[in-house]
Amino acid sequence: MVPVLVASLLLAPPFVGTASPVSVADLGASYRAGCPVAPSQLRLLRVSYWGFDGAAHLGALVVNRAVVGDLRIVFRRLYASRFRIRRMRPIAAYGGSDERSMAADNTSAFNCRYAVAPGPKRWSVHALGEAIDVNPVENPYLEGGRVHPRAGAAYLDRSRERSGMAVPGGVLVGAFAAVGWPWGGRWTASPDYQHFSKTGG
Repeated sequence: MVPVLVASLLLAPPFVGTASPVSVADLGASYRAGCPVAPSQLRLLRVSYWGFDGAAHLGALVVNRAVVGDLRIVFRRLYASRFRIRRMRPIAAYGGSDERSMAADNTSAFNCRYAVAPGPKRWSVHALGEAIDVNPVENPYLEGGRVHPRAGAAYLDRSRERSGMAVPGGVLVGAFAAVGWPWGGRWTASPDYQHFSKTGG
């Protein structure tokens, strides 16, 4: 068994982490006039990840150019650990709809939208390209008794760790903590297990 395991590790494709500029057309419905960042401040980050099918994939995230370095480190660590990610596409592929992206268990970053939170209307950190939601089904957001996405209800028991979950001391939380990104799963009132951000918001 050991030679087979070693061979599989040697055959794993090398990690990819490339960034390129984006245009308004590239951003589609995830961008609109009045957004707090301009397209020139954003980058399309392509990174390798391991899917739930056990195969290596190349995903894409739109992020602020200021956090490209942090996220290369994060996803390199996740790739080396073979942490599972369901899919990774810019939210423009879902018409800019956070709900549709979450329902598809899609890992995404930039989306020019307001925060889903009580109080005065304010921009989400996603609107700055400085936040990422990872595996939303396995890591749901609990808001006033509602579960986002609904399929995430199957993962409300956080004591039973399953593939793709964010848990204290786990690979995913540790990878983001290593670059100073706080985890929304630590919010006591409305835990957001999928959410990681540069600012902690």
